Amino acid sequence: MSDATDRFALPFIAPGQAQKEAFHNEALARVDALLQPMVEAVALNDPPSAPTAGQCWVVGAAPTGGWSGKAGSIAAWSVDGWRFVTPLLGSTVWSRADALAARFDGSRWILGEMAAARVMIGGVQVVGSQQSAISAPSGGAVVDVEARAALVAVLAVLKSHGLTAM
Repeated sequence: MSDATDRFALPFIAPGQAQKEAFHNEALARVDALLQPMVEAVALNDPPSAPTAGQCWVVGAAPTGGWSGKAGSIAAWSVDGWRFVTPLLGSTVWSRADALAARFDGSRWILGEMAAARVMIGGVQVVGSQQSAISAPSGGAVVDVEARAALVAVLAVLKSHGLTAM
């Protein structure tokens, strides 16, 4: 048996181990940082000078000071100092500074982009995979009845998907 969990390296308590509370408390501190994770900011390289216990950040690509060597990690401040959690593929955090979600793609954090196969609202698909472009109206030297009808239909569809207001 290893001395830590496979995914987030939470420390196990070994049989007969002294100071079990230290290992248990370390595991709880990491779990606290990972449950419904919210960070103050994404890609910060310099540790803040006066963090508050419980605050977290996503460490940038060129960390300094107490964050050196922890690029891409989630840094959580506690009364005992910095704790770092290595994110897993698909880990997601909420960035308070950006009011956006950030997702870890296995090598970097992607801020504010959503990956989806389709968007459902109220059980109805409103946006799916990209389709062919709408053909431009043809015929006539000026905007004619057929072109106006096509534009009205396009606008109606956009409105029904909540993508525009008419």
